Amino acid sequence: MPTGIEVTKQALDDFKKIQKYMLLAKKENATETYAELKEEYLIIKALLQVSGVYLAELDKFKE
Repeated sequence: MPTGIEVTKQALDDFKKIQKYMLLAKKENATETYAELKEEYLIIKALLQVSGVYLAELDKFKE
């Protein structure tokens, strides 16, 4: 069973990856793809905030 820190690290890795894909989708004007990624982004962001992770420096979208 993963520890809390392992879950948080995985969520941070996912957060970083989703932000990268969101930036690409926005650049390519892929609105449907961006919308789907944004849903995942918001879920992971909420999880990280509940876990006490300070996202101000990591969050590229400030949404």
